[in-house]
Amino acid sequence: MSLYNVFDIAGSGMSAQNVRLNTTASNISNANTISSSQDKTYRARQPVFAAELTKASASVSNQQGSAVGVKVLGIVESNAPLQIEYNPNHPSADENGYIYKPNVNVVEEMANMISASRSYQTNVQVADAAKQMLSKTLLLGQR
Repeated sequence: MSLYNVFDIAGSGMSAQNVRLNTTASNISNANTISSSQDKTYRARQPVFAAELTKASASVSNQQGSAVGVKVLGIVESNAPLQIEYNPNHPSADENGYIYKPNVNVVEEMANMISASRSYQTNVQVADAAKQMLSKTLLLGQR
């Protein structure tokens, strides 16, 4: 595998973790919203990732190793039950006196945010290490 493939892999990892960070931020920002119906209530979202083989056909013909990156398949809503609270005096209460809160667990989302941030940082370090190796390789030819 070429060192240039490392940049593709690290870049796809950074892109995936960026999606994860944005999704987590959206979940946290909507954690305390209140709605008057289940249909309008915000539901926690999670990104779905998969390994992606890039240039697989070219690698078979050229006898090079294939690069495996990360692909974002989509973002799915959580099936966890919403938080339903009886509060008939609330202005957003429905006709039965219930208000609906999102199914967002803020502690879990903070753990996701820390994990995504560290994964992003690791991908940056991998790309930086590859850049340094390429730079050192170019310096070998100067002596």
